[in-house]
Amino acid sequence: MEIRLYNKAEDEAELMEMIENEEGWTYSEAHMSERYRRALENSITYVAYENGVMCGYSRSLEDSGFYVYVCDLLVRPEYRGRDIGRKLMECIYADYPEQIVYVMSDVDEYYKKQGYQRAGSVFEVPDRSKAQDG
Repeated sequence: MEIRLYNKAEDEAELMEMIENEEGWTYSEAHMSERYRRALENSITYVAYENGVMCGYSRSLEDSGFYVYVCDLLVRPEYRGRDIGRKLMECIYADYPEQIVYVMSDVDEYYKKQGYQRAGSVFEVPDRSKAQDG
């Protein structure tokens, strides 16, 4: 398996296809696609290949030397159970050894199984244009 940093010219089409086929992921929808493509370029994005097929990726944000936030971690269903997600995460630890790494998770059980500890929670700020006086 090869894991390396994302290269738009080489990886974008296959990564977007992988996301498009993942249930519940909306990044490939028309209103999100271009924004997500820009996000991939402006993030710490690793891609994993096995036998020439992109089998997973991670996308993270670095906070000026303080923290790294893992925003997305996805492995194709047929490649799950092969430690690809763990290896993608290890790339982050290796490249940012002095920083605390946090995961923004929608799949808590996976991260608990990896031995990660809950460290707070994330709240979504409501659309303020729809907020009512109160």
